[in-house]
Amino acid sequence: MIQHFSFKPLFENSQLPGWSISFFYQRERYSAEYLKDGVIQWNGAIPPNDEDVKKMIHELMLYHVYD
Repeated sequence: MIQHFSFKPLFENSQLPGWSISFFYQRERYSAEYLKDGVIQWNGAIPPNDEDVKKMIHELMLYHVYD
């Protein structure tokens, strides 16, 4: 389960899509960039079960950003 999920725009112009995200997963901190086409580019380590983590991130972004 993802904990302490946070996001902020990559660009000053908030109309441009792209976000910097960070969260904890299995007691490790991860960060990534969530691009306008839904691609996730990891900054550093890739979490285990990354496909499952990507699904959770997509759901959170849909809820928080696209709602």
